[in-house]
Amino acid sequence: MMKPEDVAKFLHEHPRFFDEYADLLADIQLSHPQDDKVISLNERQVISLRDRNRVLQDKLLELISFGEENDAISEKMHRLAIALLSVSNLDELFNALYFSLKEDFAVPLVAVRLWNISYDQSSPHEEFTATSEDVHVIAESLSQPYCGNHVADEIKHWFGERAEYLHSFAMIPLNSTRTIGLLVLGSPDAERFYPEMGTLHLKRLGELVCTTITRYDVVEAINNDKFDDQASNEQQT
Repeated sequence: MMKPEDVAKFLHEHPRFFDEYADLLADIQLSHPQDDKVISLNERQVISLRDRNRVLQDKLLELISFGEENDAISEKMHRLAIALLSVSNLDELFNALYFSLKEDFAVPLVAVRLWNISYDQSSPHEEFTATSEDVHVIAESLSQPYCGNHVADEIKHWFGERAEYLHSFAMIPLNSTRTIGLLVLGSPDAERFYPEMGTLHLKRLGELVCTTITRYDVVEAINNDKFDDQASNEQQT
């Protein structure tokens, strides 16, 4: 007795079978996928095509939704970039960054800690509060931003009393020629920053923030001035 897979294999290997036995198409009766009634092969094909079309429409709508979401994020990133390009000191930089992340990106809490960078200490900044070597190791170990429900206790304490209400985090390393800090986003929504989410925009955010901050590295600025003076002297010589 032939098995169903034998019949399927035979029809696959003989695609012109129904050309020779076209009358069979009208005689074949199939069960309806949703009802108990019997339908013809043609009706079953129509239902199958409708189901496929519905799946394709759902995928298309999903792609459109992703595209619109990416466009919206890109527009926000563009506004943040313009804001950071417009600042003239660290106070304005941090104010612009926090305002954009909280108001434009709807991130409830944001924390930044910096190290390996020199700055004008006449104006104290919380962002330069001393951090442990463990935090430095965490930042240096991140090749991509981390998203999830857990961070080190020290990092969680950066958010103060409101830390206990946070259930998901995004840790973004700030890397230039060296690791200079860590940008951490916190949310009370456990699904806001989840492990499987894409991190491309978070990575670009880190690059943007890092590049802007290093403009205010006093040591680097002095070295650049010395390099420019040296190059100028060599050119004159």
